[in-house]
Formats: sequence, C-alpha cells, structure tokens
Amino acid sequence: MKAIGVIPARWGATRFEGKVLANLLGKPVIQHVWENAKKAKTLDDLVVACDDERIMKVVEGFGGKAIYTSPNQPSGTDRLAEVINPLDIEIAVNIQGDEPLMKPIMIDKLVMSLEDEKLAQMATVIKKVEDDSELTNSNVVKVVVDKNGYAIYFSRYAIPYNRTGKAEKDKKPVYYKHIGLYAFTKDFLFTFKKLPESSLERAEKLEQLRALEYGYKIKVVETQFDTIGVDTPEDLKRVEEALLRERENTQV
Repeated sequence: MKAIGVIPARWGATRFEGKVLANLLGKPVIQHVWENAKKAKTLDDLVVACDDERIMKVVEGFGGKAIYTSPNQPSGTDRLAEVINPLDIEIAVNIQGDEPLMKPIMIDKLVMSLEDEKLAQMATVIKKVEDDSELTNSNVVKVVVDKNGYAIYFSRYAIPYNRTGKAEKDKKPVYYKHIGLYAFTKDFLFTFKKLPESSLERAEKLEQLRALEYGYKIKVVETQFDTIGVDTPEDLKRVEEALLRERENTQV
C-alpha cells in the first residue's frame, strides 16, 4: 500500500459536540467527507479514526471503514499516527472530519506532490484569499509562500503586511489562506510527533509551525476550491447553503 487517507473524527468538540454526526442535507457530516475522499484516485485505502462508538456505528452503517482510536489522543495528527503505525505505507493524508466541502482533487494533488518531492516530507493546501474580511479573521490561517512553492510562515494575522496605498492597488500582495488538509511521509510523521512543541506553535496555536521552526520544509499546493470547517451550528448552515448552490450550478 502506498497512500492511505485517514479521517480523524472525535465526538467531544468544545463548540459543537458530536458535529461529525450532525445532519447535513440528509446525511451526517462525516459521510459527506467520506464520500468526497473516496473519490480521490491516489488513495489505496481510506479509514475514519474515531474515539466514540456512536461515530463508528454511523460510519459502518453507511459502508465506511472505521477504526477505534484512543480518546486520549491530543490531536488529529496523533490519531493519524496511531492508525498508520502498524501499516506498510509511504504516504498518509490527514483529512479533516468536519470539512464536507473538501474536494478529492485536493487529496490527489497532495499525494502527487509528495511523490515528486525531494526536499519536503510534508504537504498542505492553500487558496487565494478573495474576501478581505478573512484577513482580519483569526480563525482563517494565512500563509506566506516562497517562489518554489514552500511555506515560509503560517499566522492568524494578515501576512504579509500591506504598506501600499490606494494609488498602488496593482501592487497589493497576494494573500493565501491555509486549508487544513495535510499529507506526510510515514517516516516524517513520527519524526514530527517526537519534536518538542515550538515557541511559534505555542504562540499561534498552529502545529505546522513546529515543522518550520525545526527547519523542515512544507510543500504547498494551491486549490481554486473553498472549504468551510464545521465548528459551530452556524457553520453547518453555511455549508448547507454552499452545497445547495453547488447542486443548483450542476443542474444548470
């Protein structure tokens, strides 16, 4: 097996408990994620890593594959590592269980980027910011990228700082936001897990900064598709509206 997709799904979300099982247009959120990820062409296997029997029963009920992982895992990355530790694989993709708008092409681009990569053993997804309100939203993580397609820094702050005036709109920097989808080589995932928490990671509450602060490279792949993470009931309503718009557009 070369590449596996793992969907970490926990029950106890602070702002929206049980959100992965919330009803979204007649299906639980986690089923939308599963069905999208299942369409990825580069994955040899796909599994939901859950910490609650309710999630496992629902996943198995719609024909998905679920593995029970320790409820004491501190993050989705740790849950990912628990699943892949005994497996003979090369690449693992961490697919957020609360991202029902995620597209399979995002997964494929990540896997292919690591297959071709020489310098980085970790990759993630970015998108150009089109709504300026996202620049001041600390829940939208911004990323600066170098000329070779590697991440320089991630921040909740709007980076780079824009000093151009109104008369220089054509010189306004391009802003990118981070889509929380990751791919790791198996070896690097366990190297990453062993690294102590970094000062930048602690300040921004962004674990990917740990890799950068210790000198590792993160390859980025750009997508044209936007996503909405389901963190609150209000987010669920926004996702529902986005899916309905997609359906209307495909019927035109």
